Amino acid sequence: MADLVESTAKLQLDEETGEMVSKAELKKRQKKREKAKAKEAAKSEAKTDEKAKPVPKPKAAVEEATIDPNNMFKTGFLEEVFKIRPMKPVFTRFPPEPNGFLHIGHAKAIAVNFGFARYHGGQCYLRYDDTNPEAEEQVYFDAILEMVRWLGFEPYKITYSSDNFQKLYDLAEKLIGLEKAYVCYCSDTEIKLQRGGEKGTAGPRYRCKHADQTVEENLTEFRGMRDGKYKPQEAFLRMKQASLDITDGNPQMWDLAAYRVLDKPHYRTGDTWKIYPTYDFTHCLCDSFEGITHSLCTTEFVQSRVSYEWLNKTLGVYEPMQREYGRLSITGTLLSKRKIAKLVTEKIVRGWNDPRLYTLIGIKRRGVPPGAILEFVNELGVTTANSVIEIKRFDQAIRKYLERTVPRLMLILDPIPVVIEDADELDGKTLTIPFSPKDPKMGSHDIKFTKIVYIDRSDFREEADPSFFRLAPGKTVGLLQVPHPIKAVSFMKDDATGKVTEIRAVFDKETKKPKAYIQWVPTEVAGSRKTEVRIYNSLFKSDNPGDAPGGFLNDVNPESEVIYPDAMVESGFDEVKRRAPWPEAAGESELGKGGPESVRFQAMRIAYFAMDSDSTDDRIVLNRIVALKEDSGKS
Repeated sequence: MADLVESTAKLQLDEETGEMVSKAELKKRQKKREKAKAKEAAKSEAKTDEKAKPVPKPKAAVEEATIDPNNMFKTGFLEEVFKIRPMKPVFTRFPPEPNGFLHIGHAKAIAVNFGFARYHGGQCYLRYDDTNPEAEEQVYFDAILEMVRWLGFEPYKITYSSDNFQKLYDLAEKLIGLEKAYVCYCSDTEIKLQRGGEKGTAGPRYRCKHADQTVEENLTEFRGMRDGKYKPQEAFLRMKQASLDITDGNPQMWDLAAYRVLDKPHYRTGDTWKIYPTYDFTHCLCDSFEGITHSLCTTEFVQSRVSYEWLNKTLGVYEPMQREYGRLSITGTLLSKRKIAKLVTEKIVRGWNDPRLYTLIGIKRRGVPPGAILEFVNELGVTTANSVIEIKRFDQAIRKYLERTVPRLMLILDPIPVVIEDADELDGKTLTIPFSPKDPKMGSHDIKFTKIVYIDRSDFREEADPSFFRLAPGKTVGLLQVPHPIKAVSFMKDDATGKVTEIRAVFDKETKKPKAYIQWVPTEVAGSRKTEVRIYNSLFKSDNPGDAPGGFLNDVNPESEVIYPDAMVESGFDEVKRRAPWPEAAGESELGKGGPESVRFQAMRIAYFAMDSDSTDDRIVLNRIVALKEDSGKS
């Protein structure tokens, strides 16, 4: 029996049919398909004098070399950034606004800032840019820190822009004293006209008349703003960024706002302040206060670099170096907070952590390992070009990572019982099955064979078909890891539904090497567990749901979530759960460190799965992380 178990452990997936077959059978099928393809190609190609190139034989599966996890810091853009300023110790920062949940694009920002500092032996701050009390909530602060740690990073210090409100205010008064800031009372319409109109074509740009006020007038009015003299939008402090006018070609030098009035208590400082600094005033100064050596941000801030450097230089403070890299986004989904909120309120998704969303909490819940995300970002590299990636490329990166890092189990989505009439001698016998045929270090687990086993409904047909190699009346199929294949002899149906309710079979001991093998699970007596399985597909039908006719809600895929309420998983699941996380990497670096989503495995012939947070001790819920292959399906 041991030899037979070992031989079935070496079965390979036929991606054309979704069947597990022997290496010889797979090779035979591939050769047949290659001949058919070559014949078809010969018909369509014009005859040439060139000698036809032979169709390459499929290469045996080999272990792909993993990319150096520090590659993006050793080469390319980030290597050059450090060469420009080879200062040590390196200090960077990740400065999110705590007004929403992070998404996949932020994963790149986290990896770049924390990773760059770590590679150069430095440190990275987590700084909450909490200068807008109208949108900040504790749940966002908590979720941001959770995601940073999940990706495997620990902040050097957790700071808040609001820690510096008094210091920022004092510097604003200093800027006024240097005749480099003034209080403006213009409306939005007037400011647009000063900047050339909506499209910059309404006329020449000109500076606001309030720029001519004296230092004393500006200090008096700015203090009036601070003390509640003005309502929101009645007055704000502007930086006087150019000596004479605002004809500079860079809009970031057109006398940007430094402070505005907001009638809203701050989450941390309460009613202390009536005015709040803007991003353009706050960011560069907080970088300076914290001694940031390399301020790394995305390319939408390229033009802001001039104003960043201008403000620090004008105030005579320490000057960090800002450099910009391309941001990461994914097609076929939405990252807009406003649009995701609509999906949540309309109950199209389960919440901000729905596995179909590309918020980091959604990706985490789906079961995507943090190490896979870091590997994906590293593989893409870092340049000044934006990376707009198709979902299928992201999925393929996850698939490659899971293939070498998670164990394999047998799972049945839509079970049908098969009664093996002559299985008495094997009933209750223990089979030892490896968790991975490629990685012996993953170990093995025991599973008890039972006379009644469950197979998937898709693996049985009521009528035999020459092109169908799985179970049908009179046909033989192998059961993974079981010594003998089985042959179906009869089946029963429910008259009301027309569905097959039971199959009866016998061992086919004459057939030594069946053409295909299928997965199975024993009965619950042998430890199998009933489970709810959620198969997640793309949430939207198109690659650009934001531009869909009738709006993005009309583009929602009705098949984005398919639920199998009565699926069954073999008893090895308990061992996988006990030994989680799979794998031990990034923020899931040791036994027991990780939530339910760290219980990951490959369900043979189906997909990769992870346990959902809806699971309880009595109820297992599994989410599909990603299919075994792109556009997978079984014939």
